[in-house]
Amino acid sequence: MQEATLEREGRVHKVSLLQMDNAILALFYEGTLKIGTLAVSTPGLTESIIGTSSVLLGAKYLIAARTLAERSAAIFKKMSLVSLNTTLSEGDALRVYSGLLDKARSP
Repeated sequence: MQEATLEREGRVHKVSLLQMDNAILALFYEGTLKIGTLAVSTPGLTESIIGTSSVLLGAKYLIAARTLAERSAAIFKKMSLVSLNTTLSEGDALRVYSGLLDKARSP
């Protein structure tokens, strides 16, 4: 499992990535491990085409969860299931957790 952590304003933000042969599970959370808004995405057929994506469960952070799922699918070229649980504003959450995704995937 790949992980990355960032402390910001006294709160700890984390990402845990579990890579499988055909998919990636990405858990983005604040503090302790919790399930949040769930989104799924498939990679596009080419670099210029975005795959399909959808929010499966949750009503908060719809755009951020979906964007993180699409980004994960594009980066790893696999189906991506993402959970996002945080108290940040949606824009801040997208910036913080996108950075953590980059940090976690780097060797």
